[in-house]
Amino acid sequence: MTRILIIEDEAPAFRRLDNLLRKEGIEVEIVDVIDSISDSVKWLKNHESPDLIFSDIQLSDGLSFEIYRQIEVKCPIIFTTAYDEYMMDAFQTNGIDYLLKPIEEEALKRSLAKFNKFRPTDEPSPGVQVEKLLEVMGNGENHYRKRFLIRIGDRLIPVKTKDVAYFRFRDGVTEIIHQSGKRYIIDHPLDELEKQLNPTQFFRLNRQVLASEESIGTIHRYFKGKLKVDLSPSADDEVIVSREKAGKFKMWMDGQTS
Repeated sequence: MTRILIIEDEAPAFRRLDNLLRKEGIEVEIVDVIDSISDSVKWLKNHESPDLIFSDIQLSDGLSFEIYRQIEVKCPIIFTTAYDEYMMDAFQTNGIDYLLKPIEEEALKRSLAKFNKFRPTDEPSPGVQVEKLLEVMGNGENHYRKRFLIRIGDRLIPVKTKDVAYFRFRDGVTEIIHQSGKRYIIDHPLDELEKQLNPTQFFRLNRQVLASEESIGTIHRYFKGKLKVDLSPSADDEVIVSREKAGKFKMWMDGQTS
């Protein structure tokens, strides 16, 4: 018997998932259905861990990732959502898969097969490593972030990662600087983005800038072994690479991987 907790705030989505699980013919016990971050945290603090969690990402009171920041969850999680912008965020937790709504029967079968691979005989250690997840899922490079969904008022604008010149942290917010010069605010810190992006295509120049190779212009020698980098579109402030990072940056620009 597989004990499943479902975190979902849309009744039709829950009913579809419930029907698909039962259609699979596996022995399933739905231990509870919860529709908010706050109630999920309370439930997980006060109940025995389920075997598996199906977790919608966008709940009425925020993103469900907040649940897993507040409480350690030891069981695997399969995330569900109508958007694919949160894929790598999901894999920073115990996420083993990511299902787009409406959930299709074949996609659910594949997710359950992955769950069975991860299902241990002993209690799992907290925090399934991203590298292990990508190994099970296939070629890791296919799972670097490919796009962002930007919210501007009531509009949602997709931005492809290949069209991003660089990411910049300034005045407490992270911005995408598009190759066209347009700027968009996103909710992801640079430390998080650095893990989600292909390291052959993006380099962390300093604490404020994470740049694509396409955005790098002239590189100038600076004092005390530092480098000054011209970006395109041009940055408002000087972009300085520290002496400690300068060697690695030059190797990266020269196409060397180590």
